[in-house]
Amino acid sequence: MSAYVIFDIDIFNLERYQDFMTQAKPAIEAAGGKYLARGGEHKVLEGDWEPRRIVLFEFPSMEKAEEFYYGDLYQGLKSIRDECSSGRVVVVEGI
Repeated sequence: MSAYVIFDIDIFNLERYQDFMTQAKPAIEAAGGKYLARGGEHKVLEGDWEPRRIVLFEFPSMEKAEEFYYGDLYQGLKSIRDECSSGRVVVVEGI
């Protein structure tokens, strides 16, 4: 069953964040993930959620999503992400 990782990111150093994204792409691909949405316009239809920038990935399974997130490659880059942004991250199984 597919799994979807949703990042809600508040970027405060775009140039450094772009460096992070370039380096993170191999970690995403190594776990079989792919981008479904990255930035772009969004609208909150209900509730008080105020997302900054939404990034959505699809992975083949929950295990692969966790392999990406907890893997050495991504964890090695996480300090760069934390240096230039703050975020909220969830993973959800699909149908």
